[in-house]
Amino acid sequence: MRNPNLSVKNPQSCCLVLVDVQERLAAVMDNREALIKSCGILLQAANTLRIPVLWCEQAPLALGSTVAELRKHLETNHPIEKTSFNCCGAEGFPEELEKTAASTVILCGIEAHVCVFQTAADLIERGLNVHVIADGVSSRTAENKQIGLARAAGAGAVISSTEMLLFEWLKDARHEKFKDLARLIK
Repeated sequence: MRNPNLSVKNPQSCCLVLVDVQERLAAVMDNREALIKSCGILLQAANTLRIPVLWCEQAPLALGSTVAELRKHLETNHPIEKTSFNCCGAEGFPEELEKTAASTVILCGIEAHVCVFQTAADLIERGLNVHVIADGVSSRTAENKQIGLARAAGAGAVISSTEMLLFEWLKDARHEKFKDLARLIK
């Protein structure tokens, strides 16, 4: 396995995966507003830095589509529909991920203890570095979120934060996109 603590230093080796932030699911999440804000920042930063983004929707006919606040940052992409809790079990997801040539996957979305955790564990087993963004994931209860983060860390994922990731991607205040990304976290 690669060194996951160094893996985000090259943004071009990363892929951001947004997991199931859908209308009916998001409505019952603990700290919904903070989740949506963090995911929105991550999507905008990925778009600015030209980092590939994949997004999944769990049974969208039953749970609705991705929330409007995030869909506006996903206009050039299409969702990957799934019934599997693990994104890797969705038809087309492994192939789309492979096309990105990413060695590091940044995960955000819901629920931390179900779909995010199962996806993280599978990606790690496949030899990828995985970073789970703690303020970019949620569950219906804070307790389940913490359990999901602990399990992901135990499986080998790096637990990080939105702001930490952005500054790791930038590396230096002289980065040409520094002002654009710094505005996102003010």
